[in-house]
Amino acid sequence: MSEATIDLAQLSGLELLRTAMTMAEHPPFIGDLLGMEVDELEHGRVVFAVRTRPDFANPLGTTHGGICATLLDSVMGCAVHTTLDAGVGYTTLELKVNYIRAVPTDGQRLTATGTTIHVGRTTATAEGRVVDEQGRLVAHGTTTCVILRGNR
Repeated sequence: MSEATIDLAQLSGLELLRTAMTMAEHPPFIGDLLGMEVDELEHGRVVFAVRTRPDFANPLGTTHGGICATLLDSVMGCAVHTTLDAGVGYTTLELKVNYIRAVPTDGQRLTATGTTIHVGRTTATAEGRVVDEQGRLVAHGTTTCVILRGNR
């Protein structure tokens, strides 16, 4: 099937993510803006990474916390998405982030892993962790997502 004939709405969440992320002209994705790399897409588990850069800096010169928050929101939400049937969507209701250490803006690779905790009919929860190149915890968080059935 060519990219032109793929109807993403007919794919399960996992199939949609796997297909969209490999398309030459994939749908818009916040990861493009940040340079996110998709390392893993499995049922209930997603791993993305990003390299820090100077334009990620906060006023103190370290990586802005919003970068880790965006990584966490992305991997936790996408972990939920991998569990959903075709035509079912989701959106973040709540995002909780704990920051553990500052990260330089010198090209450090941050890796975020999101895993589902519970996926029900109307809500789902997931947890995530961001580690640096040395495997040290940088931030961790949880999310609650609302499941959108029949009308995204």
